[in-house]
Amino acid sequence: MKISIGAPALVFFMPAVAFATDPPSFSDTYIGYRYSNSFSDPGKPQDIGKNILQVTHVSSYALGQQFANLDVFKSDHNDLRENSDSGATEVYLTYRNQLQYGRVFSRPLAFGPVRDVALSLGFDWNTKDNAFQSRKRMLVVGPTIKVTVPVGFLDVSLYYAREWNHCGLDVCDQPANHSWMMFDPFFQANVNWGLPFTVADNPMKFQGFISVNGEKGEDYRNNPTSAERLMRTSLMTDVGRFASLKKNVLWVGPGYEYWRNKFGNSKGYGIDVNALSINLEWHL
Repeated sequence: MKISIGAPALVFFMPAVAFATDPPSFSDTYIGYRYSNSFSDPGKPQDIGKNILQVTHVSSYALGQQFANLDVFKSDHNDLRENSDSGATEVYLTYRNQLQYGRVFSRPLAFGPVRDVALSLGFDWNTKDNAFQSRKRMLVVGPTIKVTVPVGFLDVSLYYAREWNHCGLDVCDQPANHSWMMFDPFFQANVNWGLPFTVADNPMKFQGFISVNGEKGEDYRNNPTSAERLMRTSLMTDVGRFASLKKNVLWVGPGYEYWRNKFGNSKGYGIDVNALSINLEWHL
């Protein structure tokens, strides 16, 4: 069995609050929830049900915009906490900061379909209490192209990334293996979007991201890693008006996660994900 080499690769995507021409300022914070019983993890032969609580903030500032997302995953009995018969808990934090040319120099660097460019910097951090005991630390830096769309946003980024992580399995402590790893540098390509539209006077949005990670050297058992592909999308409807709420308060809709060679694994159980989910957002 090949050993998982990381934790979910969450990437920078924003709610549909940024427009084709950026407003002077914007800010959005929401609490989210999603659930699926069709998740999988490397080394796990059964599908895993996960309840996921999410807190997300995105805002602009004088030099650009920033994004922070905290996900708390609670697994079912197919992914147990170490030395326990209850499901594992994972905490995953993502932060990205865009230094945007148009905000730094008071004039966007626009050409063709590009409305501006930015330098993106950020990190991922996680911890999980199952037997693997993931402790992911990842830094990213690279350019972002902000593509012109009629409404919403479409960002394309290319990151230079470096990851450190931990394996708590006994096999990782064997001679010539590794319980702590600094993986080789790799490139990560991201496409992130939030596209609002209206159906029968009801606000909707199609949002999500696609992330492609290159190979990052050898894993904890000195096996070569593989390139991985992750897509996570959702089609959301503003249902707040049916509950006498303001616009852009309560959103509900289906989601889908597609993941191949999860964490860079190329063999074994649980490395491919096809998971339909139910998603909810409560904007503060």
